[in-house]
Amino acid sequence: MDVRAFLLLCLLAAPLAAAPWKFTSGPTRTHLLELYSSEGCSSCPPAEQWLGELRGAPGLWRDFVPVAFHVVYWDRLGWRDRFASKEFTARQYAYASQWGGDTVYTPGFVLDGAEWRATFERHLPPPAVEKTGVLSVEYAEGGAGRVSFAATGDFEVHAAVLGGGITSPVHAGENEGRTLRHEFVALALATAPLQAGAAELNLPKPVVAGVTRHALAVWVTRRGELTPLQATGGWLD
Repeated sequence: MDVRAFLLLCLLAAPLAAAPWKFTSGPTRTHLLELYSSEGCSSCPPAEQWLGELRGAPGLWRDFVPVAFHVVYWDRLGWRDRFASKEFTARQYAYASQWGGDTVYTPGFVLDGAEWRATFERHLPPPAVEKTGVLSVEYAEGGAGRVSFAATGDFEVHAAVLGGGITSPVHAGENEGRTLRHEFVALALATAPLQAGAAELNLPKPVVAGVTRHALAVWVTRRGELTPLQATGGWLD
C-alpha cells in the first residue's frame, strides 16, 4: 500500500468530530424566564407543568428562554430533591435581596430579573422591542463553549445545561406518592467574564439519570448583576 492510500485509509477510519451547536439571538431582547421550584413543594407541580408546556410554544428560544432552578429549603420535609442545589437557592435569595427583602418562596417566577407573579392562564409577555445586542454561542460536545456579545460595556455570561423529559416518582414530603414531570431543569451552571465582547466556558453535560433530552440556556448580565440583558439557547439533543 502506498503512502497516499494509507493516509486516506486513516482519514476514513478516524471518527469525525461532531460540529458544535450554534445559537444566536436577534438584536432585540430575548426574555429570560426563571422558575424557582422544588420536588418537595406541593404547589410546584402546576407551575412545572405550565413551564413544560412551553416546549411547544412557537417563541421558544427566539422570544424567551426558560430555566427551572430547584432549591434546597424544602428538603427538610423528608424528600431530597436531586435537582436542587445551594447555588440555585443562593441565586433566589440574591434576587429577593435585590428586590429589598429576604423572603423566598416556591413556585417563584422571575422574568428578566423582576418578580413575576404569573397565573398559569397568563400568556408570556410579547416579544421585546428594545435592542440590547446580539448574543452568539458555540457549544461543543465536550462542554467547551465560546460566547460573543455585540455590545459595549462590562459584562459577564452565564450558561446552564438544562434537562427535560424527566419523570420523577416522589416517596416522601408534600408530594409523597406523586410522579412529577420536569422540563428545562438546570443541571449545571457556569459564569465567565466577557472580555472584549467574548468569553470561553467549560460546561459539560452532566450525566443525570432520567434525563432524556438536553438544552443550553445562555444569558448576559452586567458584571456582578442578576438582571439579564440578552439570552439565547436551544436543544442539544
